Amino acid sequence: MARRLRRRHGIGLVGLLLIIAIALIQNHGWLNKPEKGVMTTQPGLYAINHYVDGDTISVDMNGQAQEVRFIGIDTPETHKPNTPVQCYGPAAAAYTQSRIKASGGKVRLVSDNLSTNRDRYNRLLRYVYLPDGTDLNQQLVANGYAFYYPYFPYSKSAEFSKDEQTAMAAHKGLWGACTPTPSDHGGYKMNETQAQAGA
Repeated sequence: MARRLRRRHGIGLVGLLLIIAIALIQNHGWLNKPEKGVMTTQPGLYAINHYVDGDTISVDMNGQAQEVRFIGIDTPETHKPNTPVQCYGPAAAAYTQSRIKASGGKVRLVSDNLSTNRDRYNRLLRYVYLPDGTDLNQQLVANGYAFYYPYFPYSKSAEFSKDEQTAMAAHKGLWGACTPTPSDHGGYKMNETQAQAGA
């Protein structure tokens, strides 16, 4: 009889411990699966220090201004030395600025293992995400504000190339307002002699 009572108490204690363990796991979210995609690796939000152009911004990083060049895209020039303002350059710069300002003036920065950390001008190379998870690099290409950049490896190269083809076919943005010319390696560039458009 005593042996049966001890066994029942032992089973009851194990059951109670099991219930407590499950409750702890659920309350702390240990059973929740992490979200898929880039969002799981994003660092914190960075405030904008100032805007440079459509594909370059400066952020406040630990009290210091850091220039960030968007990975995988190229917007028409607005501030390049010895280069006139290019067709659709002002429109691209305005789009980048308005999208970031509408999202609170902060961005998330994500690096790419296939890309270098910095470019030859010592700018950080990053995907720039809005707080709601929107990939601003991709949006610039998809909406015709930027060219897909085929000149170095990065993980979203095929995606951006496809977005460019779709924007081109729909005559979106610079594809309807300007006359880009093909460059080497499957890219495009803006004819620097064109008058600016899309301001």
